[in-house]
Amino acid sequence: MKLSNQAIGAVMMALQKSLMDQSDIVPVLQGFNLVLDTETEEDEVIVSNPPIVKFDTGGGIILNDGEDEE
Repeated sequence: MKLSNQAIGAVMMALQKSLMDQSDIVPVLQGFNLVLDTETEEDEVIVSNPPIVKFDTGGGIILNDGEDEE
């Protein structure tokens, strides 16, 4: 079992959010819901609630940790 590209991307987005907010990454990682994707050749872990990237109209980036989705 290994991390899927999607799961690695979710970890990278969590890291980016923590760096931008100057906050601890641990709560974001602990909030991840991990799911085993058995449809791939190698069983891979995916994150069912990855951080979400949104762009505001002013050109800024908004990162949502996936906990309070609209």
